[in-house]
Amino acid sequence: MEILGVDVGGSGMKGAPVDTETGALLAPRYRIPTPKSGKPRPMARVMAQIVEHFEWQGPIGAGFPAPLHDGVVLAAANIHKDWIGTNAEEIFAEAAGCPVRVINDADAAGLAEMIFGAGKDHPGVVLIVTVGTGLGTAVFTNGHLVPNTEFGHIEIKGKDAELQASDAARKRGNLSWKKWGKRFNRYLLTMERLIWPDLIILGGGAVKKADKFMHWIDKMQAEIVPAQLLNEAGIVGAAMAARELAVLPDESEMPAVEVA
Repeated sequence: MEILGVDVGGSGMKGAPVDTETGALLAPRYRIPTPKSGKPRPMARVMAQIVEHFEWQGPIGAGFPAPLHDGVVLAAANIHKDWIGTNAEEIFAEAAGCPVRVINDADAAGLAEMIFGAGKDHPGVVLIVTVGTGLGTAVFTNGHLVPNTEFGHIEIKGKDAELQASDAARKRGNLSWKKWGKRFNRYLLTMERLIWPDLIILGGGAVKKADKFMHWIDKMQAEIVPAQLLNEAGIVGAAMAARELAVLPDESEMPAVEVA
């Protein structure tokens, strides 16, 4: 099955057709900068441009940087507040002229890693952390997704973790890799004490420079590994979510991912 996957980000929206049997992209990724306003209608127009670029007709999966329920955006930490209460599936589908399934972007990346990447066949509790503009998280237990975890916003010493340990925080504060690495380590230790994962997968843009900070990550009991799909994870996972949705009798349910 071929499904168009779209990764909706704060700085760019990128997409590609995905072979859902193999997880392979069937064409080079096409990226358009996210409109500066970050508002629903301008972003929907970008979705339409991506669809037009691929001359796409068929289902679309989109990973979106917010928690959602039945396609409705619940919060807006890294997008415009106008999204809150907006049905992202409806507005994207109207612009694209195709059915669209929208899930949290970290959940999308997690789906890809659990099906095709570092989490494949891994039992127990798996935590995926995407490190970029924010801190995205996805949690799986025995291969089943627990949707919409927003553990990037837990408080550490009274402050939002994302404001201290995201890659954007590192750049904003001009922090050394050592100082930032220790902050990120504190975040991971806090997460470990909350959910006790068996495996932690690190994804997002910062992981491309893992050699600069991984040696500052210590005192962890969980195994920690880098994501395998990297920049393709959001696109692939979004496409997989749309495929999983197609076989569910109740489209309001979030798809569960079985790990064989």
